[in-house]
Amino acid sequence: MAVRHGITAWNLERRYQGQQDIPLLLPEAEEGLFALRDALADERFDAIYSSDLNRCQQTLEWSLVAKLGVPLTLEPRLRELDFGEYEGKVYDELKDLPHYRAWIDSVGELQIPGGESAAQLRARLEAWLHDVAVNAQQGDHGKILAVTHGGVIRELRRRFETIHFWDGTVAQAQGRRWQLIYKQNEQGKGEWQCSSSSAVPALANARP
Repeated sequence: MAVRHGITAWNLERRYQGQQDIPLLLPEAEEGLFALRDALADERFDAIYSSDLNRCQQTLEWSLVAKLGVPLTLEPRLRELDFGEYEGKVYDELKDLPHYRAWIDSVGELQIPGGESAAQLRARLEAWLHDVAVNAQQGDHGKILAVTHGGVIRELRRRFETIHFWDGTVAQAQGRRWQLIYKQNEQGKGEWQCSSSSAVPALANARP
């Protein structure tokens, strides 16, 4: 399971946050955080990974799941995409810049000036997923929680659900639950297979 951090001031202002260490905006974030806490109340995880940025650690604290003695790893590889020169800016400040228009037209694939490309984000997530698989096998971890960022969850959804870039958005304090199996192919390379995906918190009209 992967969940996104709660609302920040920059979320409301629609600023690119990237890897800036912006805290949660309270009390505005509380409604979403309480809903997430309720959704996780009956969950029991074997391991927890969290982006080391403050807004994710705060979200984890609000969820209360970390108080159950579950091993926690602060993971820089779960940080948001590095938006480089775009961080702290809004669309109206960027819309006329040629490199920004090219980045939008590339559906996020081009490298941002001073920041990352989608391929670089996927590479660090791939390295993290490999370590997750190793740790899961060694520690018998069946259920794992990751507290991270919208861009990270978007890329994970593209990986596991094979959906389009624009369909991978999740709101603050929401996320996805995946049923995953990790297998090694004949060449010894690990492969993830996803058998199901659902929203967290569960949608009100979702079937059991």
